[in-house]
Amino acid sequence: MAGVKKHYEKLLAPYYSWLCGGSERKFEENRIFFKSRGIRPTLSGVAVDLGAGSGFQSIPLSKAGFKVIAIDLIHDLLMELKSHAEGLPIETIEADLLNFAEHIPQNVELIVCMGDTLTHLRTVEEVQSLIEDSRRVLEDGGHLILSFRDLTAELKNLDRFVPVRSGPELIFTCFLEYEKHHVKVHDIINEKTGNRWLMKKSFFRKLRISPKWMTDCLLKVGFTVENLDIDNGMITIIAGKPKYL
Repeated sequence: MAGVKKHYEKLLAPYYSWLCGGSERKFEENRIFFKSRGIRPTLSGVAVDLGAGSGFQSIPLSKAGFKVIAIDLIHDLLMELKSHAEGLPIETIEADLLNFAEHIPQNVELIVCMGDTLTHLRTVEEVQSLIEDSRRVLEDGGHLILSFRDLTAELKNLDRFVPVRSGPELIFTCFLEYEKHHVKVHDIINEKTGNRWLMKKSFFRKLRISPKWMTDCLLKVGFTVENLDIDNGMITIIAGKPKYL
């Protein structure tokens, strides 16, 4: 994930929460999501947040009663998470999420990998490895929640220019180039400083994952697919590890 790390450190990290609509908004969105799906501690009460970023999932999960282990590769985002987590049962770990099993206890009730984190992996084989590791470390009756953007449909021509968010002093735009297995995402930030606009830019690759491939992989590994939602191209899947095999 070296390319992803470099992209976030060079460009994206200071703007990430703003880009997503603001931390408080994301905390509330995920609080509602987890509550509406009945996600609450019933076993060990330990939740692992893979690609935790600035805490959009970790904060509401901890407030719902989970002891959260938040794992991310980007130091600055974890520092932002810590600034929101005072007094909450959240442990932050700076590490590659593919190695998450090295950093967690034996009993884990819930694993979440949300916010398009999965597309940051390099290959579908890495995605399958993460799912296999999740299946292995989860308690019987535990759950895995995944969300990712479906990038399998290719945008053409000018539709590849995507306005993401803008404000009086910030304009964020993406330009997409489609490759066989990836989308090359060019992030462009125009920021106003005094009377001048300064452009900052960087790119990284996102993996193209189809919902069918994902559900087939989950079933193959031994999960049950309990829920699949599609909202404006964002796929969210709740998978369960059966209590008895």
